[in-house]
Amino acid sequence: MTITRQDTDATGPLQGLEDGRSSVRLRAALAVGTTPDPRFVDKLVERCGIEPEFFVRDMLTWALTRHPVSVTLPALLREVRSERAQARSQALHTLSKIGDRRAWPAITRTLLADADDEVARSAWRTAVVLVPEGEEPALAAALATQLGRGEWEVQLSLSRALVALGEVIVPALRAATTACDPCVRAHALATQRLLRDPDTGFAFAIEDAKRVVALGGPAGRDDGTC
Repeated sequence: MTITRQDTDATGPLQGLEDGRSSVRLRAALAVGTTPDPRFVDKLVERCGIEPEFFVRDMLTWALTRHPVSVTLPALLREVRSERAQARSQALHTLSKIGDRRAWPAITRTLLADADDEVARSAWRTAVVLVPEGEEPALAAALATQLGRGEWEVQLSLSRALVALGEVIVPALRAATTACDPCVRAHALATQRLLRDPDTGFAFAIEDAKRVVALGGPAGRDDGTC
């Protein structure tokens, strides 16, 4: 088999992506993005799923955005169905950066409610970027099912995603303020406040909402029963 110079040029960066030193992996990802080659795509996608360093993953995503969508999109759509949580999360993140709405059907309710918080957060952000015109109310309703989920950072991510959809979220939030779960009610109230006043800090909004719920408002009882 004849080894061409083109094959040799491709081998260096690909090997660099597996180097034990993060600085070498970072430079390799930069090199791949600087000189895009469709042969790199599968390796970039694979590496995204296992790369431990955030800043290297970010460079891998950038490198993927430099390649033709016709090549990257199929690979990323396969990856969002991976059993590995990081692979799903990073593939979703990359899809949000590419912004091609042909990926929208891959943003399923299963992903929006993924058991892994990082996957779910990536799915929320990506859904807001890719949602087709007219699908926003349905997306708002799906996102609202996740209200009250997780710790502060997770709730902030969901509120930001909802607020980015605009006024279409009002009915879903209104319904959530009558939920049995006081955490859901508080999160809905805090998100309503952010929608009305984007300059309100989430920490203040959520703490104020918790006080309102603890006092028995706006609906339901403070013991979590209806």
